[in-house]
Amino acid sequence: MARFGDALTTGADLVNAAERAALTALDRLDGPADLVCFFICGSDTEEVSLAGARIMELSGAAVTLGCSATGVIGGGRAVEGQNSVGVWCARLPGVELTPFRLDTVVEGERLTVVGMREPGPRDRAALLLVNPYEFPAREFVRESTRALGGLPLVGGMADGTLGEGSVRLFCEGSVAENGAVGVLIGGEGVLGAVVSQGCRPIGPSMTVTGSRDNVVGELAGVPAYTRLEELLESLPEEDRELAEQGLHLGIAMDEYADHHGQGDFLIRTLTSADSETGTLTVDDAVEVGQTVRFQVRDAGTADEDLALRLADFGRDHKVGAGLLFSCNGRGAALFPHADHDVLAVRRVLGAEAVAGFFAAGEFGPVGGVNHLHAFTACLLAFA
Repeated sequence: MARFGDALTTGADLVNAAERAALTALDRLDGPADLVCFFICGSDTEEVSLAGARIMELSGAAVTLGCSATGVIGGGRAVEGQNSVGVWCARLPGVELTPFRLDTVVEGERLTVVGMREPGPRDRAALLLVNPYEFPAREFVRESTRALGGLPLVGGMADGTLGEGSVRLFCEGSVAENGAVGVLIGGEGVLGAVVSQGCRPIGPSMTVTGSRDNVVGELAGVPAYTRLEELLESLPEEDRELAEQGLHLGIAMDEYADHHGQGDFLIRTLTSADSETGTLTVDDAVEVGQTVRFQVRDAGTADEDLALRLADFGRDHKVGAGLLFSCNGRGAALFPHADHDVLAVRRVLGAEAVAGFFAAGEFGPVGGVNHLHAFTACLLAFA
């Protein structure tokens, strides 16, 4: 018997699959669960709701948190695009759990998020699951580091197989279609977060000399588009092909470092390049004076980066279990099989109970600041 349990089940009858997954995971514990997290992929939205309700019924007095997804993780494997349920449960003696639900209200011309609990002195992390179609996730996460006193925020943006309208969020016996749900976790049992962005830099580091919000006008005194052209012309064929498939911009987390290499950047997606204006558009704000470097991503780099981040974390912590939020652009879309990330966590950290889902965006701290990521694997680790 153990303090953590996880399971993944599949089947045409989603409620039955949910029941089997919950009972299997809960049966592995040496007593009643304190926290149960679950993730459901199904083509029938009503059945997803019923499956989530059934898991919450079986969870007893445990705090419950879950969401719909396009793929789930658990039991040492991952399944995408088919009826499946992943359940993770834990006995957490000495750990404080404070669930919350977030909604938005219109105040004049502002959209305000309400419902966030104020962290206590023992809180170590916050789990967060959101409906990305109507909740202002990027803005909330951007403000969360300041508003929560530096508390790490880990989780992901839920989805459904039918997209908008099929998202379901679960918390403390209730089913919601909108907003966000989460839980503050306090105590020594929470070790922290591991965030793997899976990119490697190409070309030189450059200083942003012209920008406005998320539009970069100049890099090192030259139009940003020209810098991009120069880079592409200088790349070997393999890297040029990767850049054409999807290019990213890394923003240095430490401006005063002598060297900025792999892992030293916050990765943002390059969304467009305009030859007429000479500008590049990024999916986040870039400020004049920041150091940036172009980045590419492939399976080999993502594999190497995840293993490195996990190994670094494992040198200082003995991990017993984890909740894993992996981008829906990873899995079988990036690696030879969907199980890549969960198998890496189990192999490198020795954690057996690892569950989560494939998210439409992931939350995790980089450089001590909470961010919304893409193509990233974020792990919340427990002792």
